[in-house]
Amino acid sequence: MRNPLADKAAALKPSGIRKFFDIVSEMKDAISLGVGEPDFDTPWHIRDEGIYSLEKGRTFYTSNAGLKELKVEICEYLKRRFSVSYAYQDEVLVTVGGSEAIDLALRAMLNPGDEVLIPQPSYVSYEPCAILADGVPVIINLKAENEFRLTAQELRDAITDRTKILILPFPNNPTGAIMERKNLEEIAEVIREKDIFVISDEIYGELTYKEKHVSIVNIPGMQERTILINGLSKSHAMTGWRLGYACGPKEIIAQMLKIHQYAIMCAPTTSQYAAVDALKNGDEDVQQMREAYNQRRRYLMYAFRKMGLDCFEPYGAFYVFPCIKEFGMTSEEFAERFLAEEKVAVVPGTAFGDSGEGFLRISYAYSLENLKEAIGRLERFVHRLREEQKKG
Repeated sequence: MRNPLADKAAALKPSGIRKFFDIVSEMKDAISLGVGEPDFDTPWHIRDEGIYSLEKGRTFYTSNAGLKELKVEICEYLKRRFSVSYAYQDEVLVTVGGSEAIDLALRAMLNPGDEVLIPQPSYVSYEPCAILADGVPVIINLKAENEFRLTAQELRDAITDRTKILILPFPNNPTGAIMERKNLEEIAEVIREKDIFVISDEIYGELTYKEKHVSIVNIPGMQERTILINGLSKSHAMTGWRLGYACGPKEIIAQMLKIHQYAIMCAPTTSQYAAVDALKNGDEDVQQMREAYNQRRRYLMYAFRKMGLDCFEPYGAFYVFPCIKEFGMTSEEFAERFLAEEKVAVVPGTAFGDSGEGFLRISYAYSLENLKEAIGRLERFVHRLREEQKKG
């Protein structure tokens, strides 16, 4: 029988995030600090709106691009929260989560051989989606000494005549790094000079703790060359509703819509009605969740300092990225031993790119009670490793 598989699909590596959590699910008294899943329930008024839409029999297809009411509300929300303006008619596309928007943007914009710049460590989907769109991923390794921010020089050094798109993954998963306005202005100067485009994944834009998130589309000359991707999974605790969106120049959105029409039809109708209420009435919910995450973030930073574990302070998302290089183990080895000996699952930094070696991703999208228990186990584990090193 001939090989039924496409070579580029077969060559993709499976996600490095899931490995440890399949084990955790069958391990008694284990704690997982690995999945980027808010521990909050979707606020009741949002769930109620979804239930009401079902009771009213709103189980039909929506417009391919999404409900008009939702697209209008997305525009109002972006203008209110981030001072960004879009036309709902042809610059907004509602998608099945932010992940579909990433895939659509790359497929709509890339020709075979076009290069996509991907700063890493970063979300696991960018590189495989670029490959599936016949693009060539070019990795930019971010550095801890720069707080895992992308510098203008790093960007300039990576650009070639084949470069078409920069993926800008900030606030960042897994590091929690952010880009401040001055950083974005320096990046934007290179982008305009080299005439490339940006896919700005801002799914964690509501979760910043040092200052209000700044989008690169706020920088002069950038909105017309940027696809802004966002969604409600992280900000409104709506992961399972699968609701995201993309905003950008109408000529790019039109091609993304065409692919979306054939592949998906439309985002879930119930989720779209719930999302209208989330964006219209959910700012207070988001604020409460952000304050809770910040409390957990500050607790983790205090705990790391107390145990002498090096970790730069993250100001976005809900992850910390501590360094474990002192122990002379790979990230995978550390995570495997930690899980086996202390029954706590974390994600090796290498799941997010080779530059994640020597680091771990720990999510604080969990209760403070669970975090305290897990950190107690980590402190015990770290102490044991240091004692082993002393003995030689």
